[in-house]
Order: sequence, then structure tokens, then C-alpha cells
Amino acid sequence: MKVHLAGSARAFDAGDGQTVLAAARRAGLALPYSCLSGNCGSCKAHVLEGIVSYPYNPPNALSDAERQAGQALLCQAVPQSELTIAIREVEAVANIPLRQLAVKVVAKTRLCDDVIELRLMPPKREPLKYLPGQYLDVLLPEGKRRAFSIASAPRHSDTLDLHVRRVTGGGFTQYVFDELPVGALLRIEAPLGTFVPREGGDRPIILMAGGTGFAPIKAIIEYLFDIGNQRALHLYWGARHENDLYLDVLCRQWQSAQPHLRYTPVLSEASTLERHQYRAGHVHEAVLKDFPDLSRFDVYMSGPPPMIDAGRRSFVAAGLPDDRLYFDSFDYAPDVLAALIRARNG
Repeated sequence: MKVHLAGSARAFDAGDGQTVLAAARRAGLALPYSCLSGNCGSCKAHVLEGIVSYPYNPPNALSDAERQAGQALLCQAVPQSELTIAIREVEAVANIPLRQLAVKVVAKTRLCDDVIELRLMPPKREPLKYLPGQYLDVLLPEGKRRAFSIASAPRHSDTLDLHVRRVTGGGFTQYVFDELPVGALLRIEAPLGTFVPREGGDRPIILMAGGTGFAPIKAIIEYLFDIGNQRALHLYWGARHENDLYLDVLCRQWQSAQPHLRYTPVLSEASTLERHQYRAGHVHEAVLKDFPDLSRFDVYMSGPPPMIDAGRRSFVAAGLPDDRLYFDSFDYAPDVLAALIRARNG
């Protein structure tokens, strides 16, 4: 089926059973995406002409009203006819090649009880080109993959730094914590994702992270420092308890050294003692309390799906234009999610 991009002469073909996003990526087009499971809404587009179906996963990030208005999630939508869609391309990532390569584990650092930083060194003869905010897939046996955001900005480090949280039922994360030696080789595919900085004039930026969603936010902030950013940056980091803010010291150093950055940690399960030192509650609610009108901001957010969903809905309701909201949803791989569900029910 032929798929046309509205307002452009560009078009591409989707094979039988192929999603619109998969076909676009194969054709070299850089359409926005994140979770690839239909849950985050990054790949939302307006279908101006034609029909799509969802044979794989339901479009959970679409409301009934959005579906009736012609919205579609391209990571799950399969064309049933020729299509014309309206969606913005992410030009910055269009010419960056996707590669598979072996990388060496050169350092392992425990950042907190359940988060380890892995530093991976690509071969010096073939350095990896990527943009801050993108992620990589670790390629495992039997065709399995594990996605991790790159926590280091390209000009800021020679290594690809990952923040790996131990997940119950997650065999790979358990292996990273208990067995993976420094010096080991991992095979990766990168760069992936379109959660990258956009041009925004002098508009202030809100960067909101939940848990290890801090990783790509960190890379974006480091990139902005590296290019001499002059825009106001408001960093909000949501976690359960103080110990989960595993790079809190770094954020406070940024705030001391960078006059344009303000840092606000928020604890969702704050103890009585923690409430005397930190904001308590949900991180998106802290943002809205400080900035009830978001019409003049750009917002970047990264973290678990419930945080992304709450932020999407409440920030747009607070006046943020939908096309100035960028996000990366940290979904579990399907087999890990199944293991988590089994553990909870067992």
C-alpha cells in the first residue's frame, strides 16, 4: 500500500501486514516514535485519507475521541488502503545510519541499590554517530532485545553510558548486576528513537524525568551545556525515595555551575523526614503547580508509561501546544512484562 505524507511530495510503500512506521523507517523516513508498543503516543498521526487496522497491539495511547477524529498510532497501524497522513518528520535523525556493532564493557558503577551505570566503548575505528536522547538495543540470543537510553551526550564522552535498573523477572538486568564482567563484549543496534532536542528559539525548557528516565534527559542537558545553551532549563526528577535520585549530587552541581538551570527533585512516596527536604507527590503535578500555564514552554519528558500518560494529558490541558511536547516512554519488553505479571500473580 502506498502511504503519502501530507504537505510533502514524499511517499513510501508498506508491505502486507507491515506497520506504517516500520515501512517509513525502511524507506529512510524519520517519523517520531518511542515505545513501539502502542502505549506512549509518540508516533500519533492524523489519517487524512484511507483506513488502518491494528492486528498486533491495540492503540492504547489513543482515546476513543482521537480515533474517531482520524488519529492513528503508526507503530501499530497497518494500512488497509492507500493512505495520506499528517505527521511531522524529525529531520535531525534522518541521515544518521542505523548500525549493529560490538561494544566493550569498560566500567560498571553501582549508582544506587537497583541501578548500575554501564559504560560501553565502541570500536575506535568505527565510532557511533547518534544524537542526545536516543537509545540502543542490546541484542540477545533468540532474537530478544533490551532497550536502554544513552545517558551520555555525543560530545561529552567517548563511551555510551547506560543506567540499568534491576527488574524482577528481567534476566538480562539480573545478568548485568550479578555476572556481566568488565571487558565483556555486547552486541548492540543503534541509534534508535526520535527523542532528540529540537530548535525552539529562546523558549524555556522543562525537562521531566521519572526513575531511570533521567538517562536521556541527562544526555540532552549535557548537550545543551556543550553548545552554550542560553535558554532557561527547569529539571524535574521524580522518584519514590531520596536514594532513588541516584545522581542527585550531579544535578545539584549543574544547578550551582549553570545559571540557566533550576533543579527540582520530587518524591512520590516520601517519608515524613523526606517531606522536610523534598517536594512530595507526583512529578507532573509539581511541574503544574510551578507553571500552571505551559503555553510558552517546550517540554521533554522521559520515564514510565503512567507518568508519560499523565504528563501528556495534563500538560496539553495547561496550554502546552502538542507539537512542543516530546517524550520517551520506558515500556518493558513483552517477555519481561509477562514475567513481572507472573511474579505478581504467583
